[in-house]
Amino acid sequence: MGLFEQLTEKVKGNGKRIVFPEGLDERVLTAAGRLAEDAVLTPVVIGNKEEVEKKAADLGVQASGLEIIDPASYEGFGEMVDAFVERRKGKATEEDAKKILLDENYFGTMLIYLNKADGLVSGAAHSTADTVRPALQIIKTKEGVQKTSGVFIMVRDEEKYVFADCAINIAPDSNDLAEIAVESAKTGALFDVDPRVAMLSFSTAGSAKSPETEKVTDALTIAKEKDPSLVIDGEFQFDAAFVPSVAEKKAPNSVIKGDANVFVFPSLEAGNIGYKIAQRLGGFEAVGPILQGLNKPVNDLSRGCSSEDVYNLALITAAQAAAE
Repeated sequence: MGLFEQLTEKVKGNGKRIVFPEGLDERVLTAAGRLAEDAVLTPVVIGNKEEVEKKAADLGVQASGLEIIDPASYEGFGEMVDAFVERRKGKATEEDAKKILLDENYFGTMLIYLNKADGLVSGAAHSTADTVRPALQIIKTKEGVQKTSGVFIMVRDEEKYVFADCAINIAPDSNDLAEIAVESAKTGALFDVDPRVAMLSFSTAGSAKSPETEKVTDALTIAKEKDPSLVIDGEFQFDAAFVPSVAEKKAPNSVIKGDANVFVFPSLEAGNIGYKIAQRLGGFEAVGPILQGLNKPVNDLSRGCSSEDVYNLALITAAQAAAE
């Protein structure tokens, strides 16, 4: 059974409500219609009701299964404004809030914060910052987590791997890398990956020494302190983490025997380049980025996404919500 068939089984019938702020985007609306038709979850689409219904009709999408909410006419808007002002702790006045919450991403994120929805998928027509900023200001990170991070689940046939951080943190320090490792292992487990974590570098087991490699080895120590049960090691070059014969030569005493399935990259540039190489040259499907470390799931699409990408990321978001 493939990844998305497994996720469908996990979330179907759980009654999860996923917010789609970009209600007039063709790809989003098509995916939301399919999700409703398949009875996988309840799509909560943000936008003017007449405009969304007209767009749906033009696309041949059944709007009857969608819950369409217009911020401008939402009955609970006053309650939402009060909650937002309180949450921002003096950083926004009531007048500020009334303007800010007309923004579909802020409005959708507040629906989650107020427990009127379970997760959010955006980014088809917005930047990553537009999606992530409201989440960080309103939902915030879990206790003990300092920063959110973005992972991709790399899928090819029956193979599944976790690549992190490929979306958020440009130059993570040792503490950041340790946190990313721990959270990525949790994300992997959610998708039936028994996590074996490799901290990647251009060096294996001290074959080179520099501030860049020391950052990774320090992160390893911190990650083990955060979660002593974690199967993790580093620093590794990718081949030593992934190829058993290379691991035997370069790191014979490691708990990782060339069988890592969660890969923590030392920087955003490395992670972003790495996942795109695997995607374009290796034929892997890159699912994500999946944001981790937040109190409730918010996930970011690529602006080049397809309707299928929207559908799949909504499944992932619902699965994250079901696992809470």
